[in-house]
Amino acid sequence: MQIPTLTKMKLTSSISKADSYGQTVKSAFSRMKSILYLLMTLPVILISCTSRPEAQFVVDRATPEVGQDVKFTNNSNNATRFEWDFGDGYVSSDANPVHYFTASGKFEVELTAFSKSGLSDKAFMTIEVKIPTLLEIEVVEWYDEYVVEGASVRLYPTLVDWEDEKNLESEGLTDRFGMVVFSHLGPWVYYVDVWEKDHDNYALASEDIAFIRTPEIRRNRINRFVAWVDYVPHSKSDGTRDRTMVIKKLQRKPDSKSREINETEGWEELYEKSIKVK
Repeated sequence: MQIPTLTKMKLTSSISKADSYGQTVKSAFSRMKSILYLLMTLPVILISCTSRPEAQFVVDRATPEVGQDVKFTNNSNNATRFEWDFGDGYVSSDANPVHYFTASGKFEVELTAFSKSGLSDKAFMTIEVKIPTLLEIEVVEWYDEYVVEGASVRLYPTLVDWEDEKNLESEGLTDRFGMVVFSHLGPWVYYVDVWEKDHDNYALASEDIAFIRTPEIRRNRINRFVAWVDYVPHSKSDGTRDRTMVIKKLQRKPDSKSREINETEGWEELYEKSIKVK
């Protein structure tokens, strides 16, 4: 009776050892799977933590005028490639592009920033584009009221600058209709110098400064100013602006013939031919 009992005990002991070995192998295999899973997911975790791009940007002017450059400064993080959509049909891949809009209205600018691993992020900003600030000057002879073609029209920021001919803002020549247009002016008063071989506004300026001084320029609209001149035959041999050659006339007031108006209609055509002031 003892032999069967020993055999049963040996068999039980062998089974117990086998079960223990199996549990050990199973536990080791489970740990190996966990390690493999960690190794597989670690790059994803690292990428999401350190390489996910963040798109962001700022502009130097959020309400530019048509034709004015807008500088876009890219402040994105963890990005190596960029795509810009300016909302007006134009795109760019520059990191910090400069763009100008050719029409007024609101445009949504979209920046897409890509990381080295191919992940992306987007940033948006609405740019409201205004019509350009325009100053249309018509040069007209005071007495007979005919327009003067080919007259040089200069804009100065102050009366002292006008007198000394310094710090010139801009200059243009009148067309056959006696007109010249300036764009992108600041909201200031300008002093208008007009000279043509047979005309100038120097005598008028000595009588009343209002003949050469514009009203304060209004932003984003058409400002119009009539620059009255006298008929003054200048020396044939002298093409300079001789301010001593003035003919004193009766006191005249510019308000009596004022044609000054402000509006916005038709700005596109005026802007097309305007002199762009930087």
